[in-house]
Amino acid sequence: MIKKELFNDDLQELAAFAKAISHPARLAILQYLAETKSCISGDISDHLPLSRTTVSQHLKELKDLGLIHGSIDGLKVNYCLCSAQIHTSLAKFDQFFESIRTSEIHCETQ
Repeated sequence: MIKKELFNDDLQELAAFAKAISHPARLAILQYLAETKSCISGDISDHLPLSRTTVSQHLKELKDLGLIHGSIDGLKVNYCLCSAQIHTSLAKFDQFFESIRTSEIHCETQ
């Protein structure tokens, strides 16, 4: 058994989301797609300071989590943000941290 399977599904989902957004390249991809306000046809690596192979690996991570869609159109791939999944993930993240943010226990360092 993998240790992470000992934790409930909500915590596993939050951890997967946190892992996906923990790399600056993946954040840059999300930011770029958000700024273009449309689907991108072609190679995103033209807009990032990374190799095509590296960008592909990061796109796969984001696609696997459902944060972006990538559909093949001839020789090109169209990439779009998946707003619904992003909103769902952010809401779960906010809900999780709300209980921590409002905790009544405060430790003072000395």
